[in-house]
Amino acid sequence: MDVLRPPLIRIGGRVYRKNFIQEQAFPREEEEDFYAGPGDCADEPCDAFVVEETERGFQCRVEVPSPLYKYIIGKKGETKKRLETETRTSISIPKPGVEGEIVITGQHRSGVISARTRIDVLLDSFRKKQPFTHFLSFALNQPAIQEKFLQFKEEVLEKCSKDHGVSSSLFQNPAKLHLTLGTLVLLNEQEIQKACDLLQRCKEDFVDQITGGQPLTVEVAGVEYMNDDPAMTDVLYAKVHMKDGSDRLQMVADQLVERFVASGLMLKEWDRVKLHATVMNTLFRKDPTEERNNTMTGKSSFKERESFNGQNILKLFENFHFGEVQLDSVRLSQRFSSDASGYYATSGQL
Repeated sequence: MDVLRPPLIRIGGRVYRKNFIQEQAFPREEEEDFYAGPGDCADEPCDAFVVEETERGFQCRVEVPSPLYKYIIGKKGETKKRLETETRTSISIPKPGVEGEIVITGQHRSGVISARTRIDVLLDSFRKKQPFTHFLSFALNQPAIQEKFLQFKEEVLEKCSKDHGVSSSLFQNPAKLHLTLGTLVLLNEQEIQKACDLLQRCKEDFVDQITGGQPLTVEVAGVEYMNDDPAMTDVLYAKVHMKDGSDRLQMVADQLVERFVASGLMLKEWDRVKLHATVMNTLFRKDPTEERNNTMTGKSSFKERESFNGQNILKLFENFHFGEVQLDSVRLSQRFSSDASGYYATSGQL
């Protein structure tokens, strides 16, 4: 690694440099100079989080979902021990599976702040590696849309089944047709509730104003592909637009994602939400529920995909009309789940 250009990590709107630490032995008086005392905040702005003064020194509490405890503990407790040694703190972690707070205590404020900052960096890094658990969606599984989708599937298989890679296993489950606005990693009930509460605040703050409190009438028509070469297609999607030609659906989608990103519940991927409804996906070929192997671990399975030739499909179904639909709610949908209608189970909605 070039020491002049260390990697940068973004956490909570702040940017940290990730430097390798070279451990050195210092005389005791130098250590005392380094921990300059209760007012020292060199590692982090003092108002970044609450550090309480106690009879024995200082402490800081951080809410951490139980699935992430293991990353703070490390193999045989090595990560926790190293953090405690290097920051001169004690780190108390709840038992596995028990939701609670990690409590950092130490004699010096700067040590507590340093430990908290390092824990935040660790959590941010490992949270990004978790597969998403929920997503914001508009359901497009109304009976008329499902019927037209099944017609589309039948005609594609009738006219294009001899094209490379095209098979019935590529098609979306009609009961789960949807628009995805953004994905989330919600690891406990508190985080799910936080997302639900934010969704309701969004309704009050701007959604009702944009929609006028009325459903949005959209048209689902035409197909497009995700990658650069239609002869090597992995995802084919139906295009969605407002029937009145306005950009209100795009505004709702963009502002919802912007608000969720600002809250820390969602990672920003694009400047604008790409409004699309997946109708064919090579991930479905191996497992229609998208729950197998690499998809579960959050790793890319692109190399394992068998792409299909979508050139004829794009040509023949360029203007295929799937129908019109009234969008009246945004749902916090749970991945790998189904409700009574066959759609994804809903944790909350507006």
